[in-house]
Amino acid sequence: METLIDQPGGAVSRSLSSGLRSLQPAAFGAEPAGARLERIRRSPNFADGSFRNPEGARTRPDGSMIEFAKVYFRKEERVLRAPAGTVPVHPTTLADLAKPSASGLRVTWMGHSSVLAEIDGARVLFDPVWGDRCSPFAFAGPKRLHPAPLPLAALGPVDVVVISHDHYDHLDMPTIKALADTDTVFAVPLGVGAHLEHWGVPADRLRELDWHEETKVAGVTLTATPARHFCGRGVRNAQHTLWASWVVAGPDHRVFHSGDTGYFQGFKEIGAEHGPFDLTMIQIGAYSAYWPDIHMTPEEGIRAHLDLQGSAVSGPMLPIHWATFNLAPHPWTEPGEHSVDAARRAAARVALPRPGEPFEPSAASLPASRWWRVAAAWPSGRRPLTDAGEPEVAVAG
Repeated sequence: METLIDQPGGAVSRSLSSGLRSLQPAAFGAEPAGARLERIRRSPNFADGSFRNPEGARTRPDGSMIEFAKVYFRKEERVLRAPAGTVPVHPTTLADLAKPSASGLRVTWMGHSSVLAEIDGARVLFDPVWGDRCSPFAFAGPKRLHPAPLPLAALGPVDVVVISHDHYDHLDMPTIKALADTDTVFAVPLGVGAHLEHWGVPADRLRELDWHEETKVAGVTLTATPARHFCGRGVRNAQHTLWASWVVAGPDHRVFHSGDTGYFQGFKEIGAEHGPFDLTMIQIGAYSAYWPDIHMTPEEGIRAHLDLQGSAVSGPMLPIHWATFNLAPHPWTEPGEHSVDAARRAAARVALPRPGEPFEPSAASLPASRWWRVAAAWPSGRRPLTDAGEPEVAVAG
């Protein structure tokens, strides 16, 4: 129903907010209200009506949108932003996960930023997106470039689902609704709980944290740490939900998940307080010169990894946020290729699993094949050489 609101000067305007809310897609979620909104307003990270970044960040694209559109839709570059062949998803994920972890820490990258971490007896699922599109609509928006390595129902019990922020490629309504019917706990940044409650997650299974707050689930401690990004799912996109990176620490192991973030000095502070880590999961895809402050390049991702680890002997980096959705102008293969090159220059260890390929970060040998080359489109049909100087061949299995 419309509400009439008296305005200064006698003017009367019509507020259609309640009517519009009833028409908007359920995937838009819900705005924080009531006690949740009051808690947001008391946050030291909230000022002048919105959450603030730890360092200044431009959240709107730099430069001319016309120039960006020219680059984005240029035919010869567009073809390179998606695989030309079938992405080699790991074929035995379910069987591999049925075996016990040898070290107490096993990690399975499911694609994009979705990662299952089995840590000291707890199963932690980061940013699960099993939907076909990262969009509020089933018929439009970026579509998956490879299938999920296994059905969500086959994944088995999950102790805690961790969400980094509320963008569609990290918070997927169909996936959350499916998980709402399980016993899992959800650890989310402040304000994000409004979306989950709107989709049927009981309030008593939510752990909603501001930066530097922590909660304990299934014997592991989860800490929301700062990130340099932004939020929003609907039309208005009021910055009333927080974004975060996450530290998960068990009795014997600890890992870091970056969520989405631009590079900032806070990585050193997070590492000094919570590190070193047995594994860092770092965003290295969907970057662009048009939004340099809110996503990292592979080179910046390696730098963040080293900041987080400090001077201690530490675990490898898992590149995330790439290969599954086409979200930026760079070629599909570039995040993987540049991560390998940057890691070599920095003498850093990087794990390169295929989607669905479990690995243990402490293993002497990590997944290292440039598997994406099998499916890549190359200019003029050229394929690069392997590191040994031989033509790239298909990845077995």
